[in-house]
Amino acid sequence: MLAQLLDLVLGSLSGFLSFAFLARFAMQWARVSFRNPVGRFVIAVTDWAVRPARKLVPGLFGLDLASFLLAWSMQWLYLALLIGITGAYAGAIAPAMGFAAGVALLATVRLGIYLAMGVVIVAALLSWINPYAPLAPLFNQLAAPLLRPMQRLLPPIGGLDLSPLFVLLLLQALLIVLGYLRLSVLPFSAS
Repeated sequence: MLAQLLDLVLGSLSGFLSFAFLARFAMQWARVSFRNPVGRFVIAVTDWAVRPARKLVPGLFGLDLASFLLAWSMQWLYLALLIGITGAYAGAIAPAMGFAAGVALLATVRLGIYLAMGVVIVAALLSWINPYAPLAPLFNQLAAPLLRPMQRLLPPIGGLDLSPLFVLLLLQALLIVLGYLRLSVLPFSAS
């Protein structure tokens, strides 16, 4: 019972921080202004770790690799602690940590896909309900790199843009593939 409670707390904390680091990564990748409530929140939550990490991990082609690396390291740390708590790899620490690094990468990509899905859904809802909402430009800018390729292939039908629907289907397909990859390498249940 104590291990399950610890798993819940550690999993929630690492998931939240990883999600915040990935949001910062995505906002910088899409060149979104941080001068909005969401941007300020992301900066407040992640700045303590990203600023020192940037001194060690430089950006590449406009990508904030420090934020992505921090998101991955949060997932790796969670899995490493989970392995230590459960004793899943008793005596084989080095292989277990390498295994945790690979699974953490899959978990980080999965969180990134969930972030992309949330951005596309919120952008689509705001475009239908209130396109002039204060946060609409933020979500439109974040969703644009995902939607633009699909909008080129699929023009609006009767004035209705169906590209978010197809992007969500592609993201769901990626989640299914990641799920199978995860199941093929993960011998115990962890998030």
